[in-house]
Amino acid sequence: MKIYKQFDRSKIKYASLSERKNKVRIATDYIKVDTYAAVADSTLLLRISQIAKELKEARRVGASRMCVFGAHTIKNGLGPLLASFVKEGWFTHLATNGAGIIHDWEFSYLGESSEDVRCNVQKGRFGTWQETGLFINLALVAGAYDGLGYGESVGRMITEDGFFIPSRTQLEMDICNTQNPLSHRAAAADFLDEIQSLGLKDGHFLSVKHPYKQYSIQAACYQTGVPFTDHPMFGHDIIYTHKASKGAAIGRVAEVDFLRYVASVKNLEHGVYLSIGSAVMSPMVFEKSLSMARNVLLQEGKDIRHAAIHVVDLQKESWDWSKGEPPMNNPAYYLRFMKTFSRMGCPVDYTSADNRDLLVLLYRELHK
Repeated sequence: MKIYKQFDRSKIKYASLSERKNKVRIATDYIKVDTYAAVADSTLLLRISQIAKELKEARRVGASRMCVFGAHTIKNGLGPLLASFVKEGWFTHLATNGAGIIHDWEFSYLGESSEDVRCNVQKGRFGTWQETGLFINLALVAGAYDGLGYGESVGRMITEDGFFIPSRTQLEMDICNTQNPLSHRAAAADFLDEIQSLGLKDGHFLSVKHPYKQYSIQAACYQTGVPFTDHPMFGHDIIYTHKASKGAAIGRVAEVDFLRYVASVKNLEHGVYLSIGSAVMSPMVFEKSLSMARNVLLQEGKDIRHAAIHVVDLQKESWDWSKGEPPMNNPAYYLRFMKTFSRMGCPVDYTSADNRDLLVLLYRELHK
């Protein structure tokens, strides 16, 4: 049998986040809804009015109100505004990708995020940051052990300023106890291996202070009990550069999040699905979830045919889709994933807008 080589992450030299230059400082750059100068034409204003009415009706009937977004929504300083939507009951489920989780965590921990990718890749320093890689990965291992989801695990760490590391003895007992579910025994084995491979102190609460947690949407969702789910792809995020990264643990917490996401989609009849700046993750995860939900609903004599689905992105709609897929050199090629939504069996509205303008104006419209 041929043996393939794997890269040894233990050889990487990790630097402290305190050494990194960042482009965004959350305390000064977060979006203030009362003073932000939003820009909108008549088309956008009409769409915002429509979404606001749909959210109000969905809230009245108890249907899901899902907001799914790319990392730029967090990097643009919209976390506190999203928290307001959640706390006031406008959104019942938030979802993002791995980068969105990381930006939100770095804001809460350091108060800054968004490194210079081009410069740091050239120096072999992009993403190789000790605190981000260590603490997020450990939070996921701890979350997997406790049966939590991805976003929930990080939200707990931010809210509680750390997490508990069980004793080696306790983990060994969990592994050997055949009365425990096999998944829990495996999660305990991952945690034990993490402690041993990293030389961690066991049987204590690991303190990780988050002085800027008031800006964290993950913490807000954890505190209010609203699902904040992450839908990662292996290798896409900087936490994979760290030797603390455990693929099995990431898979466990991500699976919990996926099934929570499907549960929210199952309650989407007469609800709202708002997809902001996520050209790949949102439509790809949504189509599988919708099919799974419909599979069960149809057995119950129900369906999802009257949901309001809105796709929002900076890209302008310019391609005649009756001609098929656009060529790769056409800007509309970016929207090919967006068009996945058109196969869902529900009407889909596409809007070109900046995520800051959209969310600020939508929040204001809801409070008229």
